[in-house]
Order: sequence, then structure tokens, then C-alpha cells
Amino acid sequence: MRIRATVAAVTGALALSALVIPSAAQADDAHRSTVSDVARAAQSTAGAGAKSGARSLAADSTPVQLDLTFSKVTVNGGKPIVVGTAAKKTVPTTFTVTHAADVNIFASDFVLGVDLYRGSFDVPTNELASDALPTCKAVSSTVATCKGQIDIRPQDDLIGNADATTWKALGFAVDLNGQDPMDPDVNKIGFALQDGLGTARVQRLSKLTVNAAPEPVKKGGTITVTGKLSRANFDDLKYHGYATQPVKLQFRKKTSSTYTTIKTIKSSSTGTLKTTVKASVDGYWRYSFAGTTTTPAVSAAGDFVDVK
Repeated sequence: MRIRATVAAVTGALALSALVIPSAAQADDAHRSTVSDVARAAQSTAGAGAKSGARSLAADSTPVQLDLTFSKVTVNGGKPIVVGTAAKKTVPTTFTVTHAADVNIFASDFVLGVDLYRGSFDVPTNELASDALPTCKAVSSTVATCKGQIDIRPQDDLIGNADATTWKALGFAVDLNGQDPMDPDVNKIGFALQDGLGTARVQRLSKLTVNAAPEPVKKGGTITVTGKLSRANFDDLKYHGYATQPVKLQFRKKTSSTYTTIKTIKSSSTGTLKTTVKASVDGYWRYSFAGTTTTPAVSAAGDFVDVK
């Protein structure tokens, strides 16, 4: 199911026009936009610790600040989120919610979750959200533990290579309090928005190939090992060679399970790799890349060479 929030511009300010919480039957048709936009707008209007320049609701709106906080937030188990050029990427989130006894987070019209954003808190450059509502379990009358997710569709959610960076996590909650989601009284809507809940890094998926030839080869003969290091480009959603990167040439004997580094070379301006070695025993050759802050480590599958 996708979470939908529409925040429309009205007389120079942002006003809540609709908040749709789709049922499971509506999952395929619902379109996601971050509900945290609603919470941000409400926070600015209510003056609940809002930062200068934050987006606001209409001037006569006075939404209610919920007594609710987020803690113990993790995104993807603390590991980087590696995204390619086409496939949807879904990673888990976990968090704890502490709330007043009169705040019913299990109400059918109550929405909460954890989003990621980069750039300014007030006016984010980009945001990443979830296709589904989290699952929460009460551990007391005022504490619940929740499991959610972040969903990334490269074509829809990424705006360029600048997205391969560190993102910040925020928690949001919106309580309709029985209001008609298509025509709510904003003054009766509850909200909570909490920044500074941690970070998550998004990386560009890397690929690495190898080919060792000739096969077979005489003992003492020359083996030429070629390959290519490439990575996802979020600007055009294609893969391009990763230039001038150190890549290790590694070898493991047929009878061994451990690779040993033979030498380190650099990829060309187009990401290609090429070097030569002398043949000694049967075994597997591969290239291995240690990774960078924007690109994960990757190793090619070993290419077997029979030495006669």
C-alpha cells in the first residue's frame, strides 16, 4: 500500500488539501508522496519548534501537536542502501514510538513512519519514503516498537548522482482524529515531526567483470586478464565505467578457497581493466574493488584457467 499526502499551495502558503490512507485493496492504485510534508506544514503553523522558512499550512489553521516521540531508529540495519538503475529497492526500518496514553497510534486514520531526506530540513532537496504503513506492536500502554521500510524506485525517486550521499532520518505522525480525509478540519488534525534520528547512506550499484585468456594455457605462458568496472549513474539511469579506480587482481588455486592479491591496477578512463601474468598452476582469476563512499565494494566471479 502506498501512503499519499497532497499539500497544495494556497495564497502563498501551503495548505493541507488531502490525506489519503489507502486500504490493502487500493494498494496497487495508490500513489505515494511523503506524509511528512503534512507534518512539516503543521509544525510550522503551530510553531512547535519549527525552523525559520519551514513550509506552513494556511494562516488560520491550528493543528494539534501530538505527544509522541521516536527513538532507536535504524535504516537497513545500519548498512548502506545500494541502488541500481531500474529495480525497486526496499530496505527495512525499525523504530520505537513513545506516546501519551490518549494517543492511539493504532487508529485506522493514524499514519506514522520514518522517511529519509537530504538537503535542508525545511525545504528538502529530495525525500525517500515507504510504499506501506509500518507494523507496530505495543509493548506497554505508551510504547510501541515498529517495523517499516523505505522504497526507492530509481526512475521516480532519484534525481541525480547527488543522491549518492548521506541522508537524514526523520519520524512523522499524522492523526486525522476522525476527519474526512478528503475534506478535513485542519484544526482537529494531530501531528508530530521529529528530526535528527540518524543517517543512512545511498550508494550507486557497482558491477565488475573478468576474463582470463587463453584457456587452457601452457605453464609459464602469458595470461591476459581483462575486465570492466562500472556503476549506476543516477543522472541517466544507465551504467558507465568507473574511471581511474584501484582494482586488485586476485588468484586462488584450484585446490584452495582463498584468493590472494597478485597486483593492483587502475581502471581506464572508460572503466576497462587489462593486465598480464605468468601461468603457473590451475586456478581462478578475478578482479576485486574495495569501494568508495558513493560506490560499494564488488568482486567478479572467478574465471578458471587450466594450465597444461
